[in-house]
Amino acid sequence: MRAARFHGPGDIRIDEVPDPVVGPGQVEVSVDWCGICGTDLHEFLEGPIFIPAKGEPHPLTGVEMPVVLGHEFAGVVSAVGSGVSGVSEGDRVAVEPYWVCGECVACKAGRYNICRSLGFVGLAGDQGGFAERCVVDQRWVHPLGDLPTDLGALVEPLAVGYHAVRLSGLREGGTAVVYGAGPIGLVTTAALKAAGASQVVVVEPAAARKAKATPAGADVIIDPIADDAPAAILDLTGGGADVAFECAGIDAVLASAIGSVRPGGTVVNVAIWGHVPQVAVNDLVMSEVNLIGSLAYCGDHPDTIALLRDGKVDAAQFITGRIALEDIVSGGFRELIDNKEENVKILVSPKEVLG
Repeated sequence: MRAARFHGPGDIRIDEVPDPVVGPGQVEVSVDWCGICGTDLHEFLEGPIFIPAKGEPHPLTGVEMPVVLGHEFAGVVSAVGSGVSGVSEGDRVAVEPYWVCGECVACKAGRYNICRSLGFVGLAGDQGGFAERCVVDQRWVHPLGDLPTDLGALVEPLAVGYHAVRLSGLREGGTAVVYGAGPIGLVTTAALKAAGASQVVVVEPAAARKAKATPAGADVIIDPIADDAPAAILDLTGGGADVAFECAGIDAVLASAIGSVRPGGTVVNVAIWGHVPQVAVNDLVMSEVNLIGSLAYCGDHPDTIALLRDGKVDAAQFITGRIALEDIVSGGFRELIDNKEENVKILVSPKEVLG
């Protein structure tokens, strides 16, 4: 079958790879759509980062580059292994793309998203969503019901925002600020509105991204170039937002997020950082601000799918392009890198015929 594999920085190739084999307790998914993630872009430009380098195989998969890419995907069940129940051929499903050990302290505590040997399908092995078919353990397959698989491909990024909002402890009627209106900032905004936030402020300088923030659920948009964002937020909220989300990975933005919450408020870092940031810790101490990290998702896919089914999140608005596997570099990776402000999510179809 065909699959897009990472061979090194700037080197993604459409390769012929062996068909996956379905083992006991496993499910084969015929992939309809797979989104290109910001993590994929970082790997393309600067990798290997999460991808295991040559000579350094992943501890759970035993695989080193080249690896099959793609972790935001959905499709139709095409085969099931022995012992599988509750899932049948022909079912539409979204995949929670993990490899976890099940034995470390995090896994035993039920927080498998921070497994000490964590790997992602589509980053750490020979399975991924930029392939015609993918095999995963049944636990990672989530039925979509009547939801179409293009929306199913958005469950993974939406679950990232849902998980961050859940970790924040936001109560219904609370106030929130999101720094950055890129793909993760936008899905976090949508998740906040679905969670009942009374006011969501989005801070974003780029005009194209500001235009996408209101449909996602922003009540107020602040341009940090034109305005002092923390001061404006303190004024809007009467002393600071209950929660703030850092979705940019920039030192000054983290400082602004800390300065935007009320005393005793919470800042959730959602971004993956490319450097070690400088943080004014006294700003946390003097206002007893909670700073927490949020990684991916853990048990969040069923609730995220329910949000889509119930119409609480309009995910279709985030799809800004659909391309064939053959166009993944020029029409996908390069498009998102060169025109990032114009795009949110480009979906890739590994099918022989795009459709």
